[in-house]
Amino acid sequence: MKDEFEFYMQYSDTVKVSELTKNDLKSLIQTGESKFLEFKHSVASPEKIAREIAALANSKGGTILIGVEDNGEIIGVDSYYEEEFWLNQAAKDECIPEVPIQMELVNTGERDVLLVKVPEAEVKPIYVKGKKVRQVYVRVDDESVVASDEYIEVLKRNYSDEGVTFEYGENEQQLFRFLNEYGDITVKRFSLLISVTTYRAAKILVNLVSAGVLDLFEKDGVTHYTFSQKTS
Repeated sequence: MKDEFEFYMQYSDTVKVSELTKNDLKSLIQTGESKFLEFKHSVASPEKIAREIAALANSKGGTILIGVEDNGEIIGVDSYYEEEFWLNQAAKDECIPEVPIQMELVNTGERDVLLVKVPEAEVKPIYVKGKKVRQVYVRVDDESVVASDEYIEVLKRNYSDEGVTFEYGENEQQLFRFLNEYGDITVKRFSLLISVTTYRAAKILVNLVSAGVLDLFEKDGVTHYTFSQKTS
């Protein structure tokens, strides 16, 4: 037991006592899981929790509550040492580059909940180690999903020092007419629309997203493009 305790203490002293009250925690939980909030019964493994950390960091950041069921029931954590260890290992060793998470312990009287704050990454994307290849995860509604190649390219471009410009040619005109009528489009549909390869179609769409003209979203595992809310 002593050896196990010392093993977990390698990543200890990173949890602070939270200033959140029991009512504050309940109010947060009542908002439900979302793009910015994730509930976890416990930390199953550093590999799995790293996906949640990376997805939030690749989006706008957010919070993970350890010791809360999917339905919002507070079950707490028995001992936070093991959870703390796995979380730190996930953020430091499984995420590339590492994510500087912050952990707080919220006492509800009978139970403790571990609150994990995940900041938005300064440089994206954050990769997660895999058995064969590294993967990129992003938040889609209340889930962490594998990002498409186009999504990854957008993340790279948005955090690049290079400026983005685009030409308003015939291809773009056809795209905008289509979006005005149907609302959104996929790479495959756009490639058929302008009679080019999906590779060429994806480059045009990604460039328009990087220029702030289009937004993208994931639906049923497929990336869709629509007019940016900023420009509409």
